[in-house]
Amino acid sequence: MSIALLILQSLLTLLFILTGFSKLAGAKQQVEAFNHLKLPQWFRVVTGIVQLIGVAGLIVGFWYADFAAMAGLWLGITMLCAAIAHFRVKDSFSKAVPALILMVIAFAVTFIIGV
Repeated sequence: MSIALLILQSLLTLLFILTGFSKLAGAKQQVEAFNHLKLPQWFRVVTGIVQLIGVAGLIVGFWYADFAAMAGLWLGITMLCAAIAHFRVKDSFSKAVPALILMVIAFAVTFIIGV
């Protein structure tokens, strides 16, 4: 396993643990973000669960690379949907950049493992 892969996988794991649990906990910032994106609050909970499933795959992926590859794909698609949600409400491109960066990192994990 390459150092780059370990770093990217660890970064994604940490970020998605934080954001997944904050969505489930109903953090004020997350509630406001979903209101801004015109998404129902139940979808915030679903999104948090989706992110934590991805985290579980990334963690198992430290021992079984195929899990990390699938988790990268899972989370990359999730972040693509997040970027689309920003574009749907006509946010500026800069508001979608964090989701797009996480999408690229997640797909990079899948690509590195697949190569």
